[in-house]
Amino acid sequence: MNGIVNILKPPGMTSSDAVIDVRKIFEIKRVGHSGTLDPGASGVLPILIGNATRLFDYMLDKDKEYIAEVTFGSSTDTQDSYGNTIQKMDCDIDCEDFKNAILKFKGSILQKTPMYSAAKYNGRKLYELAREGKEVESKNREITIHDIELLKQVCSNRFLFRVVCSKGTYVRTLCCDIGTVLGVPAHMSFLLRTRCGKFGLDSAYSIAELREMKERGELEKAVLPMDIALMQLDEISIEPTELNRKRVLNGLTVNLDSKNDDVKEIRVYCGEFIGIGNIKNNKLHVDTKLCGGDNE
Repeated sequence: MNGIVNILKPPGMTSSDAVIDVRKIFEIKRVGHSGTLDPGASGVLPILIGNATRLFDYMLDKDKEYIAEVTFGSSTDTQDSYGNTIQKMDCDIDCEDFKNAILKFKGSILQKTPMYSAAKYNGRKLYELAREGKEVESKNREITIHDIELLKQVCSNRFLFRVVCSKGTYVRTLCCDIGTVLGVPAHMSFLLRTRCGKFGLDSAYSIAELREMKERGELEKAVLPMDIALMQLDEISIEPTELNRKRVLNGLTVNLDSKNDDVKEIRVYCGEFIGIGNIKNNKLHVDTKLCGGDNE
């Protein structure tokens, strides 16, 4: 079975735990996630199974959407509610204060990688160093906040907001940085990822739901086709003759009937989705075969 399973990850489960569960449910070894989601966070986590694991690089560069809650008046060493409190301050942030502060983050900004993260320093993950009490100078990286808006004020000094951002964005760091703009300590008290690229809550399944579907013999309904992750690429369809099919599946080029510009990456269909190919001198070659036959 090859495709993408969109998992609805609950708080407390690591991304690796989700991979292990999916591997057991589908009884398949080749399983991987398309980018981690913090253990304390919930939301969509696309899992790649079978040949879809070869799409990892294409899945990483996707925008993401979150609903987050920020609490002002206290900060923690992990920047979320699971850490130890390191600062407290009396404050009274209202909606207008919050709206004005978040506007400063829209667009391209530099964000400092938090110590409690899976980013590496000299080959070691930062959170490993942090747990040992070591502090290193983490790098600033450029991220993009495409959209950010207040959803509601939950209660005193607690606000729920929506953010659409580029890959590599730490929402908990964003919460702390909003607090810095307002001159008060802050931390992220809740996080739900509502979208990862093309994958949203509407197509997500919990691990429990997948187990129930397996018992009913309906597990294949949860598997989304691989080409959904490649919609940013142009596509080409060639006549699904036996000759064309044999050529593309055996790594040979196919002469195209009409004139086509050279393309480095393109979705290839031959009656069905085949994989990712390139066009050069009006000849099509499939570089990454994903469907249509046995694949190593």
